[in-house]
Amino acid sequence: MPAAQADEIPEDAREALKNELLSKIEYKISRRQAGLGSLGQPRFIALGEYVGGYIAREAKEAVPSACVWKDGEVGRGERYYERLISSALRSHDPYQKVERGWVVRRLSPDSNPIEIDNLPKTRDEYQLLHAMGQEIANVHLGSARRTKSVLKDLRARNKTWLRKFGKKMAKAMEKEWKAYA
Repeated sequence: MPAAQADEIPEDAREALKNELLSKIEYKISRRQAGLGSLGQPRFIALGEYVGGYIAREAKEAVPSACVWKDGEVGRGERYYERLISSALRSHDPYQKVERGWVVRRLSPDSNPIEIDNLPKTRDEYQLLHAMGQEIANVHLGSARRTKSVLKDLRARNKTWLRKFGKKMAKAMEKEWKAYA
């Protein structure tokens, strides 16, 4: 991965990565393209060596929650992101945080997202989706104050609500994709 030119790296991204790495190690910053969930978002990776091993940190621009689109609003994602991940019921990653408008996280072989294309041909999608749903719930139910109201809202909904809104969201995304392409 070629190092990014100094003028390609926004100062806030450079500072966010610098603050996450030990100040006494040398590292290089490169552009990164990965995953489908953040296509088009600027991403940078800092690679360095520490005590005989490699360390890597990624910075990608924080974006608003998808819920702001619902009302045609705009916003920035950093206000709630860090609070949500730090209040999750499971232990959170201490290296994942928002700094200067950038989500900074560690990269390692055991902390990367699941690549659907790399899964075996014979698999249980229901089990995978259930596990993914549990992780989403873990983050969103991290606030004990909100748990009761979220569960009450879910119990009051029709059993097909998620499928209905998922299809609506997919149509909106396809429309935007066609307008973009």
